[in-house]
Amino acid sequence: MILAHDVSGSGPLLILLHGITEDRRSWDPVDLSDGFTVVRVDIRGHGESDAAEPYDIPTLATDIHDTVVHLVAGNAIPDEPPVVVGHSMGGIVATAYGALFPARAVVNVDQPLHLAGMQQQVQQAEGMLRGEAFPLFIQGMFAQMVGALDADEVARVDGIRSPRQDVVLGMWRPLLEDSPEQLSRLVSELSAVSDDVPYLVVTGLDAGPEYAAWLQQQIPHTVYEVWETPTHYPHLVDPERFVARVKEFVL
Repeated sequence: MILAHDVSGSGPLLILLHGITEDRRSWDPVDLSDGFTVVRVDIRGHGESDAAEPYDIPTLATDIHDTVVHLVAGNAIPDEPPVVVGHSMGGIVATAYGALFPARAVVNVDQPLHLAGMQQQVQQAEGMLRGEAFPLFIQGMFAQMVGALDADEVARVDGIRSPRQDVVLGMWRPLLEDSPEQLSRLVSELSAVSDDVPYLVVTGLDAGPEYAAWLQQQIPHTVYEVWETPTHYPHLVDPERFVARVKEFVL
């Protein structure tokens, strides 16, 4: 699928991937166009992109790659492996891209890859997710994670948010239906990022030392940074710091 997108800036290729229920506008405060050719996409089932099964992570990563190939063919972007930056669900997709396709670097913003804990929470809420209470569940879930994000920015992101029940259920199908063993194998496949692809994690919600140690086993060359302001949105709490860190890490 060729995804809805926009292109700005010049320099090395960089792709921005938003979180679940949001779209590419979530990145508006983060300006990386001074230093990169930036492609922002609406992931399948979000924003202006088509909604169509399947919604599994490898398919979403393939959509990104197909869109990159399409833009390269039209001479709209450089023909080179991209830096892939993803927030939340987009962090998993960015990681999968780094495992499946050539990439210059991957930046994962506040998305733990050890999904066992999330699987338990999602399965406990299955009735709400599949029923009429779905919008309330999504609203409550994100309200718990905004942390230090200021009220105006919370309102802006909430205004972008457009939760589609079929899309969320499709993306969370492994959490709802896979066994823990199946989910563990999937995570291992999606996190098989080559050691020649730099991998940076910027998180505002510390998953703890056990997770950091687990991640170091999965992706040994990970650079793992917990920023001091608790929030699911560290890139929006301090966009200038985030832009500077990405440039420092990649350029």
